[in-house]
Amino acid sequence: MTASREPDFVEAFARGLAVIRAFSVSHLALSVSDVAEVTKLARPTTRRLLLTLESLGYVRSVDGMYELTPKVLELGTAYINARGMWDIARPHLATLVSQTKESSSMSQLDGSDIVYTARVAVPKIIGLSVQIGTRFPAYATSMGRVLLSELSPKELDRVLKLPSASGVIPRVKLSRKELESSLAEVRKRGWAMSDEQLSLGIRSIAAPVRDATDVIVAAVNVTINASETSIATLKGEHLPKLLATARAITEDFSRMGTLPMSPPLVR
Repeated sequence: MTASREPDFVEAFARGLAVIRAFSVSHLALSVSDVAEVTKLARPTTRRLLLTLESLGYVRSVDGMYELTPKVLELGTAYINARGMWDIARPHLATLVSQTKESSSMSQLDGSDIVYTARVAVPKIIGLSVQIGTRFPAYATSMGRVLLSELSPKELDRVLKLPSASGVIPRVKLSRKELESSLAEVRKRGWAMSDEQLSLGIRSIAAPVRDATDVIVAAVNVTINASETSIATLKGEHLPKLLATARAITEDFSRMGTLPMSPPLVR
């Protein structure tokens, strides 16, 4: 963890957040030593921070290992609730899911990752667990490509230099030339598709949600099991419904004046 030189920077608070971020889908339970290694903090400092978080209810100790508790969701849902994002998107996503019988989600860009901010799921088995707050490398996902397609070359350079905080290694790694070609196609046709590039068996298609100034601020998708649903079905049957859903969410956001004028999650 790198400390800020700003005079008002509260390093103890930053360290506490770093401890929370040390946990991930692939590291649900960590020892004091594990957290110290991830955060680069001294072990005694790490121990005190974990004990403080435990006292506040954000972590719990089980057999000498620490785990996050559901209370940490309050930190993220406060952002979502403040924007009315879930309340506005939920009925549209629910309608889309009822039409396609497939899961649908909304995400925004945070660094080089997408972060899920809304989701309506169906009970189907896919290769990766997804919930609100889940992160994936943006370039390997359909929603991520929709969001990246809006960036200028300079902004794209900056974002791609940031390491992913998802802990997920995509199945397919694109070269910069391949990614730029893909993003150009997304801009041209207005939607993106990822065919088992994030993980084997996961196929998705995504469309943009825009603000009143026509800037992309979120993306919505339909995700399918590649062994069950063909690309032809995804594009021919689900895509028109997805595009209509994205337009409807955009209209509601703009009408209610709740969409921020700039992507609020980009670092």
